[in-house]
Amino acid sequence: MRKNILEQLHKAKKASEELGLLPHAKRILILKNLAGGLRRNKKTIIKANLKDLKKLSANDPMRDRLLLNGERVENMAKEIENLIKMPDPIGEIFDCRDRFGLKICRKRVPIGVIGVIYESRPNVTTDVVAICVKAGNAVILKGGKEARESYIVLHNIIKRALTLSGVSPDAVQFIDPKIKNGALDIIKADGLVDVIVPRGSSGLINFVRKNATVPVIETGAGVCHTFVDSTAKLDLSARIVFNAKTQRPSVCNSLDTLLVHKNIAEKFLPIISKLLLQKQVEIFADPKSFGILKNRYPADLLKRARAADFGREFLSQKMSVKVVSNIDEAIKHIGRYSSKHSEAILSEDKQNCQKFLDEIDAAVVYVNASTRFSDGFMFGLGSEIGISTSKLHARGPMGPQEVTTYKWIAIGKYSVRK
Repeated sequence: MRKNILEQLHKAKKASEELGLLPHAKRILILKNLAGGLRRNKKTIIKANLKDLKKLSANDPMRDRLLLNGERVENMAKEIENLIKMPDPIGEIFDCRDRFGLKICRKRVPIGVIGVIYESRPNVTTDVVAICVKAGNAVILKGGKEARESYIVLHNIIKRALTLSGVSPDAVQFIDPKIKNGALDIIKADGLVDVIVPRGSSGLINFVRKNATVPVIETGAGVCHTFVDSTAKLDLSARIVFNAKTQRPSVCNSLDTLLVHKNIAEKFLPIISKLLLQKQVEIFADPKSFGILKNRYPADLLKRARAADFGREFLSQKMSVKVVSNIDEAIKHIGRYSSKHSEAILSEDKQNCQKFLDEIDAAVVYVNASTRFSDGFMFGLGSEIGISTSKLHARGPMGPQEVTTYKWIAIGKYSVRK
């Protein structure tokens, strides 16, 4: 491990011991100073972000993920203020029982040092820091080189917020993206980093999963489906599909594959195609849907789907479409291609809706709603570190409580075991 990274990790570990014992009021002060710092430095943040944006071509779909403008910086500050209003996730005593003269309970405590490796989205920087600070954790941040200028400015604002609050700035460590293979040092830092959260492409997540010796909570990669059942209200369903695909296509909860029941395909696909055309969505269609759309959708935007177009996270104005015979075929398709992130059914059939809820294996399963709701803020968590597709420790949007653990505490009366 590089000496400079090792030093940073040791500093974070030491700072985590202080941070985990801070009263909630002190942690709230940090968050208030951080939100204020974002607003005061809005112009500086946007100027740095423009330097990052210049590295990308004008039509690169990643520009939307990378972009910070006045509205987005303000939203970053507001999300921190939402966290401020939430109760303290630390110190909760729960699940108590009396056993053999002992009062035994669980107590919620910080995890310790959380390493987050992420790509493209600089707003993740303050989201992660605010949630971790709220829950008393130190943070190791390793962002991608494409947003380096933005990260540097944001990290300086974070350090200033910590210092103004009388807390060691070592609690948040920023690993320079220019350091080659810096992520590898973090994910192998047993004893210094308690958990790794990779947030980004499937390539990044697979790299971390295969190489980490530190425990990993997988988040980020989303291959999301929406199944339009034969009983669905078509106009309302088209509105949902349009929202799920186009509202912000570069994020993990946007729609990738549309599944349509064969009984309504002839009616529904022309309806949704008119909406999708407004955003110039490129469609990769299976044979049945291609046949329906062939004379109704521009030839340059309609392609015959290949096998690789299913199970693909597009992160842009592109999607695949498949006509299925029934709900069983839809569930089977999702089971094969889903990343277990967010899946939706649009239907008026209560039995089919319940079947979908019961049988789909995903972090979030929707009935008659857009997958775009998979978000910490929308779920009332204030913000999120990511949307976990893991089944251990945390699943779905991860807010402050999801970055805590617990310890058992047992109070006796000079008790001995007989």
